[in-house]
Amino acid sequence: MTSLLRSDAQADQVVPPSGFTAQLTIFTAAAMAFLAVFALALSMASGRLATTWGDELARSSTLRITAPQAELPALTATAMRILESTAGVASARPLDAAEQQALLAPWFGTGLDLSNLPVPQLIEVIEADSGFDSAGLRLRLEAEVPGAVLDDHRQWRAPLVAAANRLRTVGWVSAVLLGLSVAAMVTLAANASLAANARVIAVLRLVGATDRYIAQAFIRRFTLRALGGAAGGTVLGMFVVRMLPAATDRAGFLTGLGFQGGEWLLPLTVPLLAAAAAFVATRLAAQRKLRELA
Repeated sequence: MTSLLRSDAQADQVVPPSGFTAQLTIFTAAAMAFLAVFALALSMASGRLATTWGDELARSSTLRITAPQAELPALTATAMRILESTAGVASARPLDAAEQQALLAPWFGTGLDLSNLPVPQLIEVIEADSGFDSAGLRLRLEAEVPGAVLDDHRQWRAPLVAAANRLRTVGWVSAVLLGLSVAAMVTLAANASLAANARVIAVLRLVGATDRYIAQAFIRRFTLRALGGAAGGTVLGMFVVRMLPAATDRAGFLTGLGFQGGEWLLPLTVPLLAAAAAFVATRLAAQRKLRELA
């Protein structure tokens, strides 16, 4: 690997410094690195989303009390007494009219008057670290608070977390496929360059050049091309990701697409991985082609 950093003017002449293969290698490496940065950003954002949904929803539950408006205050007070005496419940609070109106606003608009609608009373329940017995709590609520339904979010929490985890997996798989695409492209470009320089290779062999010396020239040139192209694509990708809107409570998931903290170091590995893929691909292609030209 150290020989890649040491320039050899004679060896460099074996591989044309410009032309179609050079432009193809640099452009493809840059494009793949650019897309790989977004794949990594998607994977990181999906991982954070899965963690957030898992942590927040796992500790929260909702108690819904459906009854005539005149009976709601008494039933709510009874439910609060039960919740406050239940082991494992860290806190519980009834949502006020403004909060419930905000929950219904996406469907009914902001001018909704809840006093004219049979809206159930919602109580937010926060679970302690030790957790509580949801089955026992449901039985007690059914006995003392008619019309009370406890929703611990498990029914729809698991699919959301699973979807976020699958999206994270898709991001990593995409990054791997992009790396394989770089290796395939470099292999094709190296084969084309080796075939185009068949006469030069024959002359080098006549003057005593070994196949290892010839292969090293191709390996060095294509590895550095892939490294340079991937570095440019990575920098551009990181810049574009940095320009994306930041995550906010009112914004959607895509506004949180990006890296946070130490995650910004992860894209810096993309050029190194691209160079490693080019190194291996060129070496295998050069060895195979030189055997064919022997």
